[in-house]
Amino acid sequence: MANRRDLKRNINGLLGDVIEECYESLLNNEGKNEKEVEAIVDEAVDLADDLISKTNSAKNLKARKDVKKHFSDIKEELGDKVIGFIEKLNAL
Repeated sequence: MANRRDLKRNINGLLGDVIEECYESLLNNEGKNEKEVEAIVDEAVDLADDLISKTNSAKNLKARKDVKKHFSDIKEELGDKVIGFIEKLNAL
């Protein structure tokens, strides 16, 4: 089981990479798809806030298996959303 700190680092790291790719795309393709790329950045920031708050809410869970499932669900959502963001960015 990952601890809360490692999970938060993974969330920030992966979504930070997505945001970095978005800004690189903006620099390489000046004037093209700016609004779409900025929308992806906004979604990534909102997702980071949401997942961090979900991670913090694990304090309310008592049973170890509930905490493991909660963290597993967060990791799965993170992975799915990151892949979705990259696919959106590549489609532009």
